[in-house]
Amino acid sequence: YDKIQKHKEALKLVADGMTAPDFTLRSIGGEDVTLSSLRGKYVVLDFWGTWCGWCIKGIPEMKKMYQKYSNRLEVVGIACGDPEEAWKKSVAANELPWTNLINGTEENNLPEKYAIKGYPTKIILDGEGRIIKTILGESSAFYNCIDSLMAL
Repeated sequence: YDKIQKHKEALKLVADGMTAPDFTLRSIGGEDVTLSSLRGKYVVLDFWGTWCGWCIKGIPEMKKMYQKYSNRLEVVGIACGDPEEAWKKSVAANELPWTNLINGTEENNLPEKYAIKGYPTKIILDGEGRIIKTILGESSAFYNCIDSLMAL
């Protein structure tokens, strides 16, 4: 019951139009990265895991999108449910060019804070940190949304 209540409360905080909850997580290089420090560009929060087949399958398309729009958009990969070594190996093996973070501890559990229901989940933020759209799964809807935003 408590988990369901927490999820319902989190859903209210991450609805479209809301400012994304700020967080600080450790990057693959060991530095702390705070979400609010990325303001000014569109940001995609990509909740994924090395154990998630669809997450891995979507990497080539994500890399194409990132290469096309990296001057106006930042991707922040947030590894969830991964041991640190598996995460580091996967980032290196897949040559992920964007910001790569690993989910925090119980006190800073982003999948819970962001009401993540499945993987991958991509949350698109505007330059002010407001949530534009949340897309669950590997879908062309995500890329169509990004293309539309970048055309503005």
